[in-house]
Amino acid sequence: MKSVRQSPLEPDFVQSPYEFYESLRRHGDLVYWEDYQIACAVSWRAVNYFLRDRRWGREVPDGQDREYGSHLEPFMHLERNSMLELDRPRHTRLRGLVSRAFTSRSIAALKPDIEIITDEILGGLGEGEIELQKSLGERLPVLVITRLLGIGEDIADQLLSWSHDMVTMYQARRNHATELRAANAAREFTAFIRAEIEQRRRKPGDDLISRLIAAEEDGSRLTEDEMISTCILLLNAGHEATAYTLGNGIKTIVESELAVNRVFDPDNVNNVVEEVLRFDPPLHKFERYAKEDVSAFGHDFRRGEMVAVLLAAANRDPELLANPQVFDPMRKPVANVSFGAGIHFCVGAPLARMELAVALPAVFRKYPGLTFAATPRYANRYHFHGFDRLVMLTDGRA
Repeated sequence: MKSVRQSPLEPDFVQSPYEFYESLRRHGDLVYWEDYQIACAVSWRAVNYFLRDRRWGREVPDGQDREYGSHLEPFMHLERNSMLELDRPRHTRLRGLVSRAFTSRSIAALKPDIEIITDEILGGLGEGEIELQKSLGERLPVLVITRLLGIGEDIADQLLSWSHDMVTMYQARRNHATELRAANAAREFTAFIRAEIEQRRRKPGDDLISRLIAAEEDGSRLTEDEMISTCILLLNAGHEATAYTLGNGIKTIVESELAVNRVFDPDNVNNVVEEVLRFDPPLHKFERYAKEDVSAFGHDFRRGEMVAVLLAAANRDPELLANPQVFDPMRKPVANVSFGAGIHFCVGAPLARMELAVALPAVFRKYPGLTFAATPRYANRYHFHGFDRLVMLTDGRA
């Protein structure tokens, strides 16, 4: 296995990691990333293997627990009850119960709300210089989540603050100070959701928290800790991913200089969404643990050994499609791994796709001549990939 070095904090890498990924694939399916001290799957076939094979999972095998200080206990308590961090059989039970509450029908019912929120946000931006990452990218998904959970929009800014503090745990710039903020956010967020659950127990409504309380399968229900972790996961994972994808998509479409009326033909909108997700996804790196000794792609892994799957590298593998470095929203969509694969495929993917399918066309309907007011700069948040700000210029047309 070839060893490579590349700091995830290096400015050129933060702005475009894709050249690095392309160089990795030339060394085969696996490389060893020295900066992380981890084997990485970089090809389409290898990433799919590690995401789907049952000999690999998210849980650390018994006796090989992750080393985290006691200061992170509020955060780790959420992790221990999160679908994202669990494998069979507990994951199967949790996923089944959550799916009973987070149904395709309840997601579809949110589309009018998504359209209204999008139009209200865009309607308040005016003309000239506008900012789209914080105003739309961040604002839209968090307001949708508040409606899904049945909580007041006045808490949206606080939810964003908690989410941003917690997801620093997954970023290369993580340090002791950010860990303390993540733990405090986890503690406060937990207390807030616990109070919301108690309120729904007394007075159920037509919202996800009420449905999570009522969900039952084969006599099993979610524990309160599981409900809290699920609500926080839906906000943190769903919000961060959708927020970054909206900004990345706007930037990519503007750079493409394609005719937006043709790109956003009603019959092509879903193709645009899939190509945006493939071409510049919000999440680039994820991990799996070997549940047993296993050989894969010419390398012997020991039980408990970790491997990273580079999702964004897999999406641009030439074995997946022709001209993978080209953004082509008119091409027939191909499968991508931006939402993962296998049993941990993102439960919120249908909602994220709907938000993108509503918001991206709406932006270019209102601002068909959108250009950059300043060169967009990706934030130093690897393994997330997206903007803090996206400042654009309109051409005065509406």
